Amino acid sequence: MANDPLSLTFAALADPTRREILARLAEGEATVNALAEPFDMSLQAISKHLKVLERAGLITRGRDAQWRPCRLEAAPLEEVDQWVDRYRDRWEERFGRLDRELHRIQNSTEGEKNHE
Repeated sequence: MANDPLSLTFAALADPTRREILARLAEGEATVNALAEPFDMSLQAISKHLKVLERAGLITRGRDAQWRPCRLEAAPLEEVDQWVDRYRDRWEERFGRLDRELHRIQNSTEGEKNHE
């Protein structure tokens, strides 16, 4: 796996469990136990997911006495958004062409039905 930040972020986001963890952290910080609660997996498995997220810079883990809260870090997600945005115009233009073609087909099909 490549070690550039964007590749690490995409690799971390590729797993649905990690995406759910990030969604939970978007609501506010949480402990490992709280993050593990909705999943049918061990704390060790959750910790492995958290390490992937941490390595990608998507979360940080603090220390407050015995409590080790995890926090979402938005910067890597902003980098993904910027990368995707470079292609947005191209996609929108292609979807526009597809939409026009579908309307043309629909109109020609309706015209044929009216002539029957």
